[in-house]
Amino acid sequence: MTLSIIANNTGPIHTRSPSFLAADGSVVDTSHMLDAQLIATHTFTSAPPLDILILPGGFGSTLLMTEEKDGHITDFVASRFHHTDYVISVCTGAGFLARAGVLEGRRATTNKAGWAGITQHGRNITWIPSARWVQDGKVWTSSGVSAGMDMMVAFLRHVYGDPIINDVVNVVEYAPHTDPTWDPFSVVDNVSPWLIEGKGSRMRVSADKKRVPGANMSRSLVDCVSPLEEYPDVS
Repeated sequence: MTLSIIANNTGPIHTRSPSFLAADGSVVDTSHMLDAQLIATHTFTSAPPLDILILPGGFGSTLLMTEEKDGHITDFVASRFHHTDYVISVCTGAGFLARAGVLEGRRATTNKAGWAGITQHGRNITWIPSARWVQDGKVWTSSGVSAGMDMMVAFLRHVYGDPIINDVVNVVEYAPHTDPTWDPFSVVDNVSPWLIEGKGSRMRVSADKKRVPGANMSRSLVDCVSPLEEYPDVS
């Protein structure tokens, strides 16, 4: 396996997001956050052929979309989409896919705390409000942050099969959520169980939060984390 980290320039890069203004005009200070130091191996123009394209999210991605400074990313996604085997987004990274036009006619999800901002992008997208992750063909999208870990376990199981991935999760001692519809955060963040067709979707809060599919927070974790030998088929 070869990992390519793609950025505007090769060499050292960091993931720290600058402080920014929230919708209400207040300053969101990000100086307390830790950032990863990475080495970009390729630029958007020099990147090699890719089997899998992964779009992460976070404050930085949201800021790029808000300020419409993500053209280099969305152009790259659009140009490479049909030449990849899989395209994956985590958290608000789904916004890049939406803005690149590759989610048109597809189902997808994203971070629930950032739902309103991300789902305004793109056209003819069925945004699934209550989902830990969604698979639509070769496109996999996850909800926020840790949901990406569960999605990746499901994705790797889809690609490599049970025996290999059972060994992996046992070695790292990770118990993934196995139900992609389990999403209590759609309740926490009041994400609507209804969608409005058109550009993006507007939110409407359910009067009965327990009606949101898969979002009943009273459910036992046993419903979400199954024994490895009983892992459901996600294909």
